Amino acid sequence: MPVQVLLNIFIAYLWMFLQEEMSILNFISGYFVGLFILLCIRRFFKTPFYIFTLAAIGKLFIIFIHELNISAVMVMKHVLRPKIDVKPGIFKVETDLEGDLEITLLSLLICLTPGSVVMEITPDSKVLYVHGLNMPESKESVLKSKSIFEKAIKDVTRK
Repeated sequence: MPVQVLLNIFIAYLWMFLQEEMSILNFISGYFVGLFILLCIRRFFKTPFYIFTLAAIGKLFIIFIHELNISAVMVMKHVLRPKIDVKPGIFKVETDLEGDLEITLLSLLICLTPGSVVMEITPDSKVLYVHGLNMPESKESVLKSKSIFEKAIKDVTRK
């Protein structure tokens, strides 16, 4: 991916220098010309076209912002309740993600779910032990978030 980005920027600069005047508009048009050229020759690269990876990162970021907003609302509901009624517990979450980056990212994103914290990860990185503040509710929301985040993480890291 870094080679594709650098090649695209190089094509954009080359396009800009070949025009009559050097301006940001010529650079931007050169960038799009470079995207088209790279799209045409993408079969010669071992990695997928970098625009697809950037789109997957953007999608993961949008999912993150959405879950963060839901988490903030849920925390406000717990805080503003007149009576605190919690049933804490520990449960395990199985994952099929591989590698330290994927597991760490999933663990950090699961911690966004209100009242849940990843306590431990097994040595084979297939099971996460999560502490939930309100057990039946926390487990359901963590499992729902896990499936959403796993798909988005796979889209970013695997291609």
